[in-house]
Amino acid sequence: MKTPVFTGSGTALVTPMQGDGSVNYAKLEENIEFQIKNGTDALIICGTTGEAPTLAHDEHVECIRVCVGAAAGRVPVIAGTGSNHTDYAVELSVEAEKAGADALLMATPYYNRTTQLGLVKHFRAVADKVNIPIILYNIPGRTGMAFTAETYETLAAHPLINGVKEASGNMVLVAETRSRCGDELYIWSGNDQETLTIMSLGGKGVIAVSSNIAPRVLADICRAALDNDYRAAEKLFTEWFPLFNDMFVENNPMPVKYAMNKAGFNVGPVRMPLCELMPASEKRIDATLKRFGLI
Repeated sequence: MKTPVFTGSGTALVTPMQGDGSVNYAKLEENIEFQIKNGTDALIICGTTGEAPTLAHDEHVECIRVCVGAAAGRVPVIAGTGSNHTDYAVELSVEAEKAGADALLMATPYYNRTTQLGLVKHFRAVADKVNIPIILYNIPGRTGMAFTAETYETLAAHPLINGVKEASGNMVLVAETRSRCGDELYIWSGNDQETLTIMSLGGKGVIAVSSNIAPRVLADICRAALDNDYRAAEKLFTEWFPLFNDMFVENNPMPVKYAMNKAGFNVGPVRMPLCELMPASEKRIDATLKRFGLI
């Protein structure tokens, strides 16, 4: 039986930007301190929410270094190092480990995609070159590529492939994976809105977007669920569900960066090709933020 990289609420951190579009590392450190003080159990840097596809290589590695330094061992740091180029995924993963990351988060190869055999070969190639755990990332809506439960079972045999961030929305897949893999492959929800469903199937928590702005809420939901107090977890989850839902009203991380800026976090703009929200989306998020006293 493996030990999960973390249990509870992990925050998929935004990458703060200056007005000129450069990375605001000082603001990143500030946000990390806010997360840890408010109960977040793990920090995920340079993922989808962190706009990793628009970060230059040096920026990507520096964000990992800054996050590791700011966390100072208080919570695990999980670095996004996925790529559709296996050699580059290996290179970036090795650098992330050298920068002090505790684990890696790796999405399926996108655009060129592959087969299930190709997925096995790709992730094993990375796992054989590092010494820290890997969390797979299943998000077919972005990558056009999905794992099967059989592939999860095959990959789970590798000692460093620790679990999966499940954002497929396929609860049958989640249940079958739990049945096949048990505690050899842990599962975290990759969609805020599915946190309780996946945890009720044995998931260990969530890698969340909404926790950028409301970390204590997600942490409390996960702790209640992990303690099998699903009545308390469900009460808090349904109360805050409008916020979780609104953070995906347009493509992530556009809504959460807008919400954070409205709430005074000053995380700056998104990088193109992401852009500002439509007025209707802004109005909807404004109303939700006011409802929960966040602005």
